[in-house]
Amino acid sequence: MPETYLSDRQLGERYSVHHLTPRRWGNEDPTFPKPVKLSPGCTRWRLSEIEAWEAAKAATQPKP
Repeated sequence: MPETYLSDRQLGERYSVHHLTPRRWGNEDPTFPKPVKLSPGCTRWRLSEIEAWEAAKAATQPKP
């Protein structure tokens, strides 16, 4: 199956944050997936890496 890529705006919608926030997360959190430059002016994140990051975050959060 081909890889799906998300833009900063799509990530912003996914997490209900400003579209620049995922870029800040990338600078501040070494576990956040790094973006991929697909062409000049086109930077995206791999959905598979975002989902793996989400799963890792969920696994480390304490259970209520």
